[in-house]
Order: sequence, then structure tokens, then C-alpha cells
Amino acid sequence: MILAYGVANLLQSAAAAKTTVHHTFDPGLLVRLAGQRTYLLGLGCQVLGFILAFLARRDLPLFLVQASVAAGLGVTALLGVLVLKWSLPTAEIFLLTLLLAGITALVMAAEPAHSRRLGTVVVVLLAASVLVIAAAGFFAVRLHGALGSVVLGSLAGIDFSAAAIAARPLANEHSAAGFFTNPLLYLLVIHSLVGQLLLGLAMQRGSTTAAVAAMDAAGAVPAAIVGLLLLGDRIHEGRGWLAALGFVVTLAAVIGLTRYAEPQHHHATAPTRRPDPSTPLRAAPTGH
Repeated sequence: MILAYGVANLLQSAAAAKTTVHHTFDPGLLVRLAGQRTYLLGLGCQVLGFILAFLARRDLPLFLVQASVAAGLGVTALLGVLVLKWSLPTAEIFLLTLLLAGITALVMAAEPAHSRRLGTVVVVLLAASVLVIAAAGFFAVRLHGALGSVVLGSLAGIDFSAAAIAARPLANEHSAAGFFTNPLLYLLVIHSLVGQLLLGLAMQRGSTTAAVAAMDAAGAVPAAIVGLLLLGDRIHEGRGWLAALGFVVTLAAVIGLTRYAEPQHHHATAPTRRPDPSTPLRAAPTGH
């Protein structure tokens, strides 16, 4: 899952960089991105990561699965350096190392367990949250540069967090009929589509690392809280301190990455312009 999400971030970022920047909450962006082979390859990797994450949520607590998604950012950064010659500052390298340490602590603390069912009130709240996040995205697309990447990425993370909350009990359905008639399935799909649109808009603002880190940071906390309070997520006895430390370290690392992330793409204002791969992947400090 981590590897699949890491490759997906890289490919989708490259595709977003070749698409004219959008300043409206336009679902047509996904259609235009789908016309690029690079984006479709990235989407395929994301779907693979999504399926693997869905299967992992049958037994693993959300605080582990959602935090592990953040480790895909390390794969993205490594591939960016090796393949696209991105330049990572020392602080970012340190934060990626910290991210790995935090994920390791969570793996050691998590105890596998099946999920409880969600109550009707929570399902209704998940449905209502789609409209709230979409409305926030409508206004957030007016933001530019680093702030735009972080805000839109954060909204995408909240959407994916809601999708993860829906996926945990859905993954424990034992029959095809129960699976396809469960409203959580359709909430999962809708939240994922809105989150995908928001992530594409965030990546267009120039910093893949900032967009994905903000998404991971915003997506980890709500899912972890709901998982522990409502879904029966468990921590090995005597390892609560390790889970707390791992989660805080992971969250601090991804938040730190939103501060130190450098712009990896230069966007064109007209469709005919393209990034020049031979030039350094940096931009002026006025924005990402």
C-alpha cells in the first residue's frame, strides 16, 4: 500500500503540473487529467493502494493504516529525487526519517481486531460532511501558492479520512448483498471522488510534498479518534505510550513537511507551456 501510494503521488503530481491551474471547484479537472497517460497510471497505482488499504482495515486499527498512508510520501520524495531530480532540503530529509520512526512505533503498538458497526447517526454525519467539505473546497480554490496547497490538501485528507471511517466496518461485511446494499459503500466512493478532486487542485499549486503532507496530517487524526472511540480499534496492553508517541511523531513529521516543502513544479498559465525537466525544480519564495 505504501509503495503504491508513493508512486501514485509522484505520477499524479507530474500530470497535475501539465494541466492549466484551476481557480474554480470544477470536477472537469478530473476529466482533463484523465486524458493524460501519466495521470491514469498514477490513478491505477492509487486504486491498487486503495484496495490494499481497504483489505488492511478489516483487521488493523485506523490509526495505523491512516498513518501508514503518510509513509507513501517518503516513497514519493525518494522517487522524485532519483527520477525527476528533485532537490530535498536537509530539514525535509530529517522529517522523512522521523516519519519512518513514527510509523514503526505504530506498527509495534497496534493490535489487530475486527471493526464494530457504525450507528445511524454517524452514517448521517458522514453523508453531511461531503457537502461541508465540498463547500469549503469551493472557497479554498481561490487560494494560491503554498497556502493553497496546504488548505486544499487538508480538505482532501479530511475527505479521505471520512472514506477510511466508512471503509473499516464495510470491509467486515461477509456477504455480497450486504456489501452492495450498505450505504457506507456509496459514501466511501463519493468521499474518495471529492478527495481526489481536492488533491488534484492542491498539487496544481506547485508543491507535491506540501499537498500530500497536509492531506496525511488532516486525514490521520479524525480517523484515529473515531476508530478508537467507535470502531473498536485496539492497542497492545502496555503499549499505549508507544502508540501515542508514534502518532505524535508521525503527525509532527507530516506537518513539518508542509513547512519545509519546496515547490517541485512550475505551472503554465496557458495549456501550451510545459515544465522543463532540465531546469532545477525550484521556484521563487513567493509561492509553491
